[in-house]
Amino acid sequence: MSEGSGDATPAKGKAATPLKKPKPPQSRTALVRQARRINRELAEVYPYAHPELDFENPFQLLVATVMSAQTTDLRVNQTTPALFAKYPTPEDLAAANPEEIEELIRPTGFFRAKTKSIMGLSAALRDDFGGEVPGRIEDLVKLPGVGRKTAFVVLGNAFGVPGITVDTHFGRLVRRWKWTEETDPDKVEAAVGALFPKSEWTMLSHRVIFHGRRICHSRKPACGACPIAPLCPSYGEGETDPEKAKKLLKYEMGGAPGQRLKPPPGYPGRPAPPLGAAG
Repeated sequence: MSEGSGDATPAKGKAATPLKKPKPPQSRTALVRQARRINRELAEVYPYAHPELDFENPFQLLVATVMSAQTTDLRVNQTTPALFAKYPTPEDLAAANPEEIEELIRPTGFFRAKTKSIMGLSAALRDDFGGEVPGRIEDLVKLPGVGRKTAFVVLGNAFGVPGITVDTHFGRLVRRWKWTEETDPDKVEAAVGALFPKSEWTMLSHRVIFHGRRICHSRKPACGACPIAPLCPSYGEGETDPEKAKKLLKYEMGGAPGQRLKPPPGYPGRPAPPLGAAG
């Protein structure tokens, strides 16, 4: 047979390369077991996991969460003390001079849009809810600047209502762990929520977000310093050398201050510095 005739028979003395069998999809039972084990491990690593926004009441948490869009919780925590000292209630904030609010919250970025949102939601609380933050998601998502993510933060941490907070860290990690392939936050929320008892939802959110901020970073996860590496199907995406990985750890895991100026009892790290102070 002439060369180039299309004969696919391997040449003598050369073994045919075996075809790799595709990995069978994980069963639903195995997925639930793996997800819940990761949650248990995270609970041991972060027994102090908590919302990383400083707040003293539901109104403060609502405003701080809206302000946290496109910035860090640290920057919000450094900005809200002056805001709440001058405007402690929805009535006060709704009646404020917008330019004064813009100047106070300028460090958080997008300050004009955020001013419009927090003044608008304050007016809605004053006019429609007697100056009180409602405890139902149906009411919260009607407020200016408030979506499901913000609503679940407020419900879970100010009212004790279980909810899953799908931020950028949560979505990234649950996809790395193969809990879901969804990218739409509402679909991620539904898919992950189905793997856990409802009572776990709020603390699960805190633990996953803590892990994403400290170890499982977006561009360079610290795989070599990750306490749940043996359970992670994406191990190796980041730095696997233990010493190099340690240098990637953030906040209390890396010996640095946390994000809250007033962290809750039991937090092992240092408080964040006030705005303008050295870290």
